[in-house]
Amino acid sequence: MVLDLNVSIRENKSIPVIDLEGEIDVYTYPKLSDALQYVFETYPNAKDLIVNLDRIRYIDSTGLGVIANGANQIKKINNGYINITNATPQIKKIFDVSGLISANFKIFDNEDDAVSSLSK
Repeated sequence: MVLDLNVSIRENKSIPVIDLEGEIDVYTYPKLSDALQYVFETYPNAKDLIVNLDRIRYIDSTGLGVIANGANQIKKINNGYINITNATPQIKKIFDVSGLISANFKIFDNEDDAVSSLSK
């Protein structure tokens, strides 16, 4: 059974936000990869990017890899960060166990906390 990934892009106080819904896996990761590339091209000077996982039910190693690659790209391009928001406890655990939390990758409980921190 292949579930879909819905992607939308918006801004919150000039910070690009990628909202995701569904599952991020080997079947759906191209949509996330395309969204990251779109944000990098549309917001070439963005130092920060928020990826909202509020409606993500599942993420596999392929999805983690896409997010890690995006984090490396924004670090290289603008010395910036990918900021994950609204991850469920299970998804947070996957990030923790994977060891992906790094200097250019942060997790916030919610989008407001991320925006407040990034606006300073």
